[in-house]
Amino acid sequence: MPSLLAPAPIPALAAVLLAADDSPLILGTARLHLTFALDLPGALLLGVAALLWIASGAYASQYLQGRPNRGRFVVCWLITLTGCLGVFLAADMVSFYFLLALLTLGACGLVIYHETPRAWRAGAIYIGLALLAEALLLMAFVLLAAQIPGDSLLIRDAAAALPTSPQRDLILALLIAGLGIKAGLVPFHFWMPLAYAAAPTPASAVLSGAVVKASVLGMIRFLAFDTARPDWGTALAAAGLFAALYGVVIGITQRNPKVVLAYSSVSQMGFIVAVIGMGMIAGDDRAALASAFYAAHHVLVKGALFLSVGVIAATGSRRLWPMLLPVAIIAVGLGGLPLTGGALAKIVVDGPLGDGTASKIATLSAVGTTLLMLQFLRSLAKTASRDPEAKAAAGLVWPWLATAAVSLVVPWTLYLAVPSETLPDPLAPAVLWKALWPVLLGAVLAIGLWRWARWLPRVPEGDVVVAIDGGVRLAVAWGKTLERMDNALRQWPAAGVSLLILIVALGAALFAR
Repeated sequence: MPSLLAPAPIPALAAVLLAADDSPLILGTARLHLTFALDLPGALLLGVAALLWIASGAYASQYLQGRPNRGRFVVCWLITLTGCLGVFLAADMVSFYFLLALLTLGACGLVIYHETPRAWRAGAIYIGLALLAEALLLMAFVLLAAQIPGDSLLIRDAAAALPTSPQRDLILALLIAGLGIKAGLVPFHFWMPLAYAAAPTPASAVLSGAVVKASVLGMIRFLAFDTARPDWGTALAAAGLFAALYGVVIGITQRNPKVVLAYSSVSQMGFIVAVIGMGMIAGDDRAALASAFYAAHHVLVKGALFLSVGVIAATGSRRLWPMLLPVAIIAVGLGGLPLTGGALAKIVVDGPLGDGTASKIATLSAVGTTLLMLQFLRSLAKTASRDPEAKAAAGLVWPWLATAAVSLVVPWTLYLAVPSETLPDPLAPAVLWKALWPVLLGAVLAIGLWRWARWLPRVPEGDVVVAIDGGVRLAVAWGKTLERMDNALRQWPAAGVSLLILIVALGAALFAR
């Protein structure tokens, strides 16, 4: 079964490449059916997600050799794959919710695969927040279904009915809260570093790259951009930009490369949400494709970076630097290194971000992302094998290199497919300098960070989860106290006296009236 993980996503890739039109596929009876369709943002994310799942599946086949519980891993992998790729195709609220729940179930199995205390804790927190998010989304979907004329449950009809709904603000609050938790918005971000660090390397790659993008597509589809909503758009953009900076600030204090990448995902997902929020403010439908393009690049790059963690860990010092070079190119590319997919992604989102405060914060985020990625490279190099002659297996190396190469080629292919007058020339000197100087500044800051690294605080992975742990311990202590009180009150003498007091109190109340 592990050898079949790589070809499993091929039908999804074929659907993107060969679909002749956007006509829907309807499965089921007239009374209960699921509708699937491909729109442009969905096709974009489905295509790159399928590429990542193919490469990660090949990586997982090698990774699982000699490990226990391979069958369990395969089952959870395929459940997650089905939910992830299905969400990108879901055209009605029932199929979207069902596949999102399926995705959560499989992903939780991948997180707890190693069955260590760390994995069980991460899995419990992941599924707890995921169920909370899905409960909020379910309430939003029920309210939306009541607003749609007729018996349609299509997402496009729900989005069209939302602006005129008398419960618009409540529905928007539920949608943004539910999808925001799934996207890892601060303060509900802490599941990301815990889950990504605990999961096996190939699982971390698909979870951080493809799975989390379901929330992005949900926002694009439900939060329609044809009507300006400056109130909710401002709140969403502010939350996203705050997360973009927060992920960097906490990420630079980490030493585990997978945790650094997790906080990078917090930052990057916040940035994508900010682009969506800016589109809502102005009613700018460019934000849908811009955020999908940025998310598509992030799918491939973040997947490749997580796969590199396993490759470098199996590589000795003699072969280390040739392996680190492609990692460095795509990692710094996230900050906007010219000629990389990251630079193109930032050009695409410049329009929806505008020229105001959001654009300035986005530039600051590019500086921070470069700093964080250089911190990742430094921590990654320290995890290399202690055997100088060690060499990573070819089954790990080629899927990683293929994903890294695709992360550079696909953004250029998509960018060049857009009419030339629509977007700036990425090779123009002004455009190149605009992309380069934040990267240079980030590199200078990284040198200073490494020099004074010993003064940085040691923030535990999951940061705010420490406070939650304290609350849980307090709740457990109170629970034991209440349990002892309950046992005492259920003894017949105490229960009889309590009942007698209650009867006297009720009788006194009746006579008093």
